Amino acid sequence: MAATDPAPVTLVLGDEELLAERAVSGVVAAARAVDPSAEVHDLVGSKVTTGELTQLTSPSLFGDRSVVVIRNAQDLPKDVITEIVTYAKQPADDTVLVLAHPGGVKGKALVDGVKKAKAAVITVNKVTKAGERLDFIKGEFKRAGRGIAPDAAQALLDAVGNDLRELAAACSQLAFDTDDKTIGTASVARYHKGRAEVSGFNVADSAIEGRLAEALEQLRWALGTGVAPVLLVSALANGLRSLAKVAGAPRNARGAQLAGQLGMPPWKVDRVKRQLNGWGPDGLSRAIQAVADADEQVKGGGADPAYALEHTVQVIVASRTGR
Repeated sequence: MAATDPAPVTLVLGDEELLAERAVSGVVAAARAVDPSAEVHDLVGSKVTTGELTQLTSPSLFGDRSVVVIRNAQDLPKDVITEIVTYAKQPADDTVLVLAHPGGVKGKALVDGVKKAKAAVITVNKVTKAGERLDFIKGEFKRAGRGIAPDAAQALLDAVGNDLRELAAACSQLAFDTDDKTIGTASVARYHKGRAEVSGFNVADSAIEGRLAEALEQLRWALGTGVAPVLLVSALANGLRSLAKVAGAPRNARGAQLAGQLGMPPWKVDRVKRQLNGWGPDGLSRAIQAVADADEQVKGGGADPAYALEHTVQVIVASRTGR
């Protein structure tokens, strides 16, 4: 099949870094497939100077094709943005321009300008929901020509956490090191058992459910195996936010309807409902404040992140009703 020539100007829009990088790489690969000798110029927005684009896109004496990638395009100077928007209205035939912009207000003139100039747009949405991460995991194995069982995908997500780069690396490792056509829970456990047992989500579940000794043991184990304190704080915050969301949900909502309203999978709603036993509004408020304080401590506001986390776990357990 003949290679398809990519659009002269492509805007990759969105702040999911891994997916944005893949989108940029895909456009570059498409251009190189058409012309393997194409020269790639990879630039950072804040360092692009006026006239540089014109220089890079000027016709070559030898007719060579070129690819110009500008990352962090939100940081482009105003005069360079003007230059790019003007160029996008009448791009060169032998150049492929790729602009990576995270979205948002900064550099919006660039986004609006190249869209109006009919540039191709690839939107990469932030992956925020558990179901979307599970779909990402399944997609990674599909890319590798493999499959993964639903319970194995959930086990992998629980073990590795929410970071897409880490999930992608874990999927790649499993696909490379196992021969199964469909990855099962046994393979996930073999590679990630230790990490799953000390993940921040396990620490959060133990603390929320009032198991102080177990939570502290898992916390120390997690820190000892290199889990970043900020990830542990994030897991505690996510657990408490889930409690608050379910506690504040309409009483008449049930099952899939409730899951849809809260943006959670049904299994998680059921689990959080069980965890709510023993919690009241005042205790939940105290626990959330304790996690907010810990977040400040582990991000430079305190001298001992481990102590801050241990104290937070103790406050969470103590904040349950009747404690």
